[in-house]
Amino acid sequence: MNSAALENIRVALSSIKGQMLRAVLTMLIIALGITALVGILASIDVIKGSLNSNFSSMGANSFTIRNRETTVRIGRGGKQPRKHRSITYQEAMNFKNEFDFPAMVSVSTVASFGATVKFQSEKTNPNIQVFGSDENYLEVSGYKLSKGRNFAPSEVTGGDNVAILGKDIAVTLFPKRDPINKEITVGNGKYRVIGVLEAKGNTMGFGGDKVVILTIENVRQYFSRPEMTYTINVMSDHPSLIEPAIGEAVGVFRIVRGLSPTAEDNFEITKSDSIATSLIDNLRYVTLGATLIGIITLLGAAIGLMNIMLVSVTERTKEIGTRKALGATRADIRNQFLTEAIVICQIGGIVGVVLAVILGAFISMSMGGSFMIPWAWIGMGLAICFVVGLISGLYPAVKASKLDPIEALRYE
Repeated sequence: MNSAALENIRVALSSIKGQMLRAVLTMLIIALGITALVGILASIDVIKGSLNSNFSSMGANSFTIRNRETTVRIGRGGKQPRKHRSITYQEAMNFKNEFDFPAMVSVSTVASFGATVKFQSEKTNPNIQVFGSDENYLEVSGYKLSKGRNFAPSEVTGGDNVAILGKDIAVTLFPKRDPINKEITVGNGKYRVIGVLEAKGNTMGFGGDKVVILTIENVRQYFSRPEMTYTINVMSDHPSLIEPAIGEAVGVFRIVRGLSPTAEDNFEITKSDSIATSLIDNLRYVTLGATLIGIITLLGAAIGLMNIMLVSVTERTKEIGTRKALGATRADIRNQFLTEAIVICQIGGIVGVVLAVILGAFISMSMGGSFMIPWAWIGMGLAICFVVGLISGLYPAVKASKLDPIEALRYE
């Protein structure tokens, strides 16, 4: 950077001090625009990473058979999910027994989405998900045990009163104790804790740490309700077998459901990563919205900055005349005012980037994800600020450079 550029920056900073209120307000508008643009885009990256992490833990080689479409509505015009006949326990078990493919099959059901779990005087909020499952459920669903053990097949078939807890529940009920072999209350029943799951995260409501897993026979006995439906989770031995496994599963389950060759499927098959893919694809609308908000805000800032620079040219007319009389060229005057506009924008941009990083880090912490400084978005934000400053300052700078020095010296 040459001495002329440094001198222009020094004069720009001095000018900003002389019109501090107007300059600060413009900087704040620019900062808000950059915060909206960079902060939200960086946050979306965090959300994408968290979604991928949570759903990929289920494996790219697993899929689910359920009685209806997923309740996450993506890209079908807001239509209601198609309701299909519930999958009965007998149908689920028949499929498990007849599905002859190199894959692991698990049958599960939801006992409650809003249960309270108690241990002595400690209890959770009434937002605990209770599932009934078999001995294959943990592996197929991507859960890992941090302590204790999984269900034994005999415990599943016998409907024993045993439970596996999610990490959040174990921390809440047993802050200073080992939960293994302790007796907890779920609903009206008493259950012995045999295992605790590793933390899995609760991204966007798909909770993995606020769950209690009971044996499926126990849930059938104590949590039964009319039209109770069962979910079948299948994990093929290798990701390359996922499509053949789905094809085989469709054929087997159509037979189990008693469908004729021409009848439409009355069940849904969802790959484990399809919900995450749909959600991530849908985030492009959020990205577009954030971009539009940022552009509109920066457009307002550009107009405000141009107004400030025009007022500055008028207020400093005599100064411009004096500089020209002392030998300053049109290019010198133009560069001085352009530099001033760019400096205002860059200061606002830096403030916006700091706020954006804070916003992204906060969202990342609240979601339990990892946050990395989005250097690409930061670079883009500062580049946009430079362009805004250039565009906003160009007309006032050219106007200032064209002033007649004699008329400028006579200006009052």
